[in-house]
Amino acid sequence: GDLRSVLITSVLNLERLEVDLFRGRHHWVPATQRLFGGQIVGQALVAAAHAVSRDEQVHSLHCYFVRTGDPKVPVLYEVERTRTGKSFSVRSVKAIQHGKPIFICQASFQLSQGSPVQHQFTMPTVPPPEELLTQDELIQKFLQDPNVAEGYRKRLTKIQAQDVPIEIKPVNPPDIFSSEPQEPKQLFWVRARGYIGETDMKVHCCVAAYISDYAFLGTALLPHRQYRIKFMVSLDHSMWFHVPFRADHWMLYECESPWAGGCRGLVQGRLWRRDGVLAVTCAQEGVIRVEQTQQQSKL
Repeated sequence: GDLRSVLITSVLNLERLEVDLFRGRHHWVPATQRLFGGQIVGQALVAAAHAVSRDEQVHSLHCYFVRTGDPKVPVLYEVERTRTGKSFSVRSVKAIQHGKPIFICQASFQLSQGSPVQHQFTMPTVPPPEELLTQDELIQKFLQDPNVAEGYRKRLTKIQAQDVPIEIKPVNPPDIFSSEPQEPKQLFWVRARGYIGETDMKVHCCVAAYISDYAFLGTALLPHRQYRIKFMVSLDHSMWFHVPFRADHWMLYECESPWAGGCRGLVQGRLWRRDGVLAVTCAQEGVIRVEQTQQQSKL
């Protein structure tokens, strides 16, 4: 059946209040009870896309999260038409709550142009999504283990109850019960839940912006699993869109963290189409604060 993705019907469906002024509401709120960063990025890009022609496609965006978002009230998105050129156009977006900016973003759009200068990295070789369990199925598998400590059981049940509008299939899921350090890399297949279909490419880019922030910063924590996380939040987020793709089709999300220090962590990501074409590149830095005492295993 044609079950429309909730990302299109609700999360990224902004209410226009004026020319270049929009209001966004919420769907999924993480356990931290702060607004999900990917939602703000996706909604801001929707607002910016309303201020360009249909023929212009987003090629990059650069954002800063400047205040904590409040999930109890809507977000206003103000768009400024910074520049409209012959090939490239820039739109600036400010997200506002309680009269103050919580997020600022600049998005650049381009009319289609061909070029003989082309190259890309090679997509990692991984099992196809059909051979892997979803994150929900992995959690259910863990919950069936009678040796799982009650604290972990409660945490897994809480994660399972979250109505995330994304489907995720980890390629090498980490052992959630282990505190052993791991290489700061992870791979998972991702796609929007539901159907989006053939539409303006900007729609799929907005959905990819939402998807790109989910579990992204957590890559920087993999070598430091012996510590208990006190506070973790995104500082900035950048994306570059290379070629057309479908956000409701499986894409491989390749994430790695080249550096962490000074209570910050840097992550980089690549979204690959199933045919091996590099569709999107992402980068983000976030604040990471941990307890100074190492946590003991609870098993």
